[in-house]
Amino acid sequence: MPATVPPVATVTPVRDISAARAEFVRSTAQRFNIPAADIEAVLARAQIREPIIKAMARPAEAKPWRDYRPIFIQQARIDGGRAFLEKNREALQRAEDKYGVPKEIITAILGVETSYGGNKGSYLVIDALYTLAFAYPRSGNPEKVAYEDKREAFFRDELAQLFALGKEEGFDITTLKGSYAGAMGYGQFMPSSYRQYAVDGDGDGKRDLFNDLDDVFASVANYFAQKGKWQRGGPVMQPALRDASAADFANPGNAVNLDQTLPGLSQLGYRTTNTGDAATPATLITLDGKAGPEYWVVFNNFKAITTYNISRLYATAVYQLAEAIGGHEAGGA
Repeated sequence: MPATVPPVATVTPVRDISAARAEFVRSTAQRFNIPAADIEAVLARAQIREPIIKAMARPAEAKPWRDYRPIFIQQARIDGGRAFLEKNREALQRAEDKYGVPKEIITAILGVETSYGGNKGSYLVIDALYTLAFAYPRSGNPEKVAYEDKREAFFRDELAQLFALGKEEGFDITTLKGSYAGAMGYGQFMPSSYRQYAVDGDGDGKRDLFNDLDDVFASVANYFAQKGKWQRGGPVMQPALRDASAADFANPGNAVNLDQTLPGLSQLGYRTTNTGDAATPATLITLDGKAGPEYWVVFNNFKAITTYNISRLYATAVYQLAEAIGGHEAGGA
């Protein structure tokens, strides 16, 4: 991965969105049986925010691993995670017992996403999603037009999902705050994920990911179990050593395709110190570490973390923070 951060996307003047906005109101009203006038009333209060456009154009994942890792794997965050886990051990253990996702992983997700609830985001969710739904930042690169169109469509759907969430949960969606991308609560769930994967962890009849930690822990674990197909007790990732004669392992991008096995990787010259089931699907990723290339064998549960955020750097940070919180050495310093 290149060491330099790509230039910030050019912020173009806001397009005429009147036709797209009218179609959004019509389709959302029909899709979720919400009066069009109610949707219009909410959108009338939403604003396109320039800071959101600029923030979206500068994702942290553009950094190499050697610069990304210190953002999350730092002593203060490790100590905070240990204190948070100890304070909420019983509730976290209940979530682990039910869904099979280790309490350290649940804790690490919250540590990476919101510093254990300390920073849930200060943007109005309605403004964030409205901005990205109708003014997604454009790079001006013709090769990225299709991608940028796809991303804008994604956020337009999330804006519609926000209206549905407000209807179902009784939220005043004009007051909800979250990230610049419209993610909410301790675990930073997007509206569609909130609707699909949030669960009532304490049986009080509500799914509150802003204040109810029982709901938060159960929902994060349920997300991994349902969407990520988390395997109880399964491995996440293991450091590998590269033989001097080994060829480069081509595995570009962020998608994790588990099309290898430990014996197969060993034959290619990438060996782990730990042995596992020879048939377990795996693959190899390479990260730009402070001391040079790092080689990691990753498994299904690593892929599960990437369903939360597709970045391999993100998934590795979550795993290494979880290991550190649990008092284990994850390597890759």
